[in-house]
Amino acid sequence: MFSSVAHLARANPFNTPHLQLVHDGLGDLRSSSPGPTGQPRRPRNLAAAAVEEYSCEFGSAKYYALCGFGGVLSCGLTHTAVVPLDLVKCRMQVDPQKYKGIFNGFSVTLKEDGVRGLAKGWAPTFLGYSMQGLCKFGFYEVFKVLYSNMLGEENTYLWRTSLYLAASASAEFFADIALAPMEAAKVRIQTQPGYANTLRDAAPKMYKEEGLKAFYKGVAPLWMRQIPYTMMKFACFERTVEALYKFVVPKPRSECSKPEQLVVTFIAGYIAGVFCAIVSHPADSVVSVLNKEKGSSASLVLKRLGFKGVWKGLFARIIMIGTLTALQWFIYDSVKVYFRLPRPPPPEMPESLKKKLGLTQ
Repeated sequence: MFSSVAHLARANPFNTPHLQLVHDGLGDLRSSSPGPTGQPRRPRNLAAAAVEEYSCEFGSAKYYALCGFGGVLSCGLTHTAVVPLDLVKCRMQVDPQKYKGIFNGFSVTLKEDGVRGLAKGWAPTFLGYSMQGLCKFGFYEVFKVLYSNMLGEENTYLWRTSLYLAASASAEFFADIALAPMEAAKVRIQTQPGYANTLRDAAPKMYKEEGLKAFYKGVAPLWMRQIPYTMMKFACFERTVEALYKFVVPKPRSECSKPEQLVVTFIAGYIAGVFCAIVSHPADSVVSVLNKEKGSSASLVLKRLGFKGVWKGLFARIIMIGTLTALQWFIYDSVKVYFRLPRPPPPEMPESLKKKLGLTQ
């Protein structure tokens, strides 16, 4: 699969106009002084710089593999780091009478389970969200290339928001299948006192009681929660980065240092995270209750919770998801910088489209 995508990626509109020229060794011809024959002069060090800058070709198997690895680190580490907040949030959703708020939830949990109790569910969280991150970020890059080549260069630019939405939704579909078993075990450990304290205890017990259904009965609500979340996460991030460089950052991205670019990444990630939390919270409440109860269904849980009930724990989730999303994009982009992966700049209008619109001679 990756080899076929690699061929398409060479002509990918996300690789143009800047990156494609770098790959071709041409650079920005408009800014080059003319040579002896009247043609634009080719910068001598550009080809060498391009070779030195990137460790692999955009769209290659290595590129997708390292993007997937970046997803493992960005999702696995960040979700594990906020397990205490996630635990309190889940308990507020499934037992709002006992856990009346975020601070009360921490107080009750510390009183009953001690500091160690705040780490319940860390193992399924780390494993589940690492697998999810692998699929989420890795497949997003794959689908973005595939769909952009289906659209063509001009339509990719014009319909770029729809492209981000479609690519992220496709990636998350597979990511949630990878996440579902560990998410089910995590919720059981965190919200059912006495059920199990570790993944080693919870998984066999769940299988004995309900079979494989115990691990995948929450996949549909997961899609309801995670697909809108991921669509917002990627589309909002991509467009926010574009807007920040256009209206806020006082110089083009090409003139920004790597640390400056990563700051923009973090800010755009946090803005996207706030919207992600709001869009996906009702489904998150349903998932938390559904995975706690045996023999229940998403429709029954939704009906019982009602409109007010599905918004319980939203403030805690905004803090958690905003921070998570910002850190995830920061880590993911840092991995790309560390491994010297191609990082296409915000999309620019193709020259052919400028000519059609009369914006250039």
